[in-house]
Amino acid sequence: MKAKIATMVLGLFVLSASTLLGQDEQKTTHKNVRTLSGCLQKGDGEKEYKLTDAKGDNWEIKSDAVALDEHVGHTVRVTGVVSNATMHGAKEDAKEKASEHGVGDATEHGHMTVTGLKMVSKGCSH
Repeated sequence: MKAKIATMVLGLFVLSASTLLGQDEQKTTHKNVRTLSGCLQKGDGEKEYKLTDAKGDNWEIKSDAVALDEHVGHTVRVTGVVSNATMHGAKEDAKEKASEHGVGDATEHGHMTVTGLKMVSKGCSH
């Protein structure tokens, strides 16, 4: 009888732990600070820029800390703070689920304030 109870408790513990781990994985899209790689282009405004990654996701980026204009036309890796990270993450999760079912456009659009930049190459490959 004690063995059955111990087995049930252990089973519930494993189930709970796997559920919590699954939630942590899902929340990686909800991070406030992210690192993205892609092609940097000039945006519409004076201090606005656009980063397009290999999947076609577009990010409107800006920075007071990094001279983005020096890297227009380059492939870069940027680190920065995502605007409205929780809402953005929920939107990404919903788009991912929709694309799994063949519904809608899976490309993403977000906003980021860049705090760091590393040039990957002097050109952009499409």
